[in-house]
Amino acid sequence: MLVDTCGWIEWLTAGSLAKKYEPFLSQIEAVLVPTSVQFELYKWVERKHNVHKALEVIALTEQATVIPLTTSIALSAADFATQYKLSFADAIIYATAQFYEAELITSDDHFEDLPGVTFFRKKPD
Repeated sequence: MLVDTCGWIEWLTAGSLAKKYEPFLSQIEAVLVPTSVQFELYKWVERKHNVHKALEVIALTEQATVIPLTTSIALSAADFATQYKLSFADAIIYATAQFYEAELITSDDHFEDLPGVTFFRKKPD
């Protein structure tokens, strides 16, 4: 399985959907983490907290299987970006999940109706 950045953030901050993501992230060794998710997490945590905390989160992701961006994934991502109107980062994340035949676990609306996605809807504030 591949947990999207928003799922990591929900889990790390004990957000409203943290319990939905807990079963997936408690099995960290079974999770795929694209380097683009590491980028997004590091950027978010460093902005909200500090570099030390951001590095701790990246160390946690390193317990999973980290997937670097390859040419095959990049080209698939370009196709998915066009087909589903995804941003660069979302297309990379989705293409990585598809390439590894992994379920993408997310709350990001951009993925809601895509094949191979488990989607958790955020409740309105």
